[in-house]
Amino acid sequence: MPFKLIGATAVALAIIASPAIANAQAVDEMAGYLDFVEYGGGVIFAEQIPPEDWPRFHVIDARDAGQFAREHLPGAVNLEWRRVLAERDSIPRDKPVLIYCNTGSLSAQAGFALRVAGYENVRILQGGFEEWKAKGGFDAASKATGQAKH
Repeated sequence: MPFKLIGATAVALAIIASPAIANAQAVDEMAGYLDFVEYGGGVIFAEQIPPEDWPRFHVIDARDAGQFAREHLPGAVNLEWRRVLAERDSIPRDKPVLIYCNTGSLSAQAGFALRVAGYENVRILQGGFEEWKAKGGFDAASKATGQAKH
C-alpha cells in the first residue's frame, strides 16, 4: 500500500509541476480581443445605470446557487461564472447582458470569456453585488452626487 501511495503522489506532483499547455488558437483569440477591447473591458458602475434602464438588461448572477438563493438582484438569473460558456445559448445576443458576482472578480472572468466567444453586449457590474447594494441598488444613479469617482 505505501508504494501505491508514493506512486500516486509522484504522479500528482508531476501533473502539478508541469507547465500549462496553451491552446494556440485560444491564445490568439484572447490576444486579438485584448488588442481591440475598449478601456475598462466592458465594466459599468451601478450609478451609470438609470433606474428606467435596468429592465432592458439580461442580468446574470454569476455566484453559486446558495448565494443566489440567499439574496440577489431582482430579475437576475443564476448562472455560475464557470458555466457561462457551456450555457451561452441561454444568453441573449439581442440585448445588453450585465454580469455580477460579489465583488466583480468572478463576473469579470465570465464576461471576458463571453466577449472572447463573440458577445459584444456584455457588461460587468463593477464592485459586484456588494457595491451595488452600498450605492443604493437600482437607485444608485439617482443617489450619485456629481460625477462618479472611479
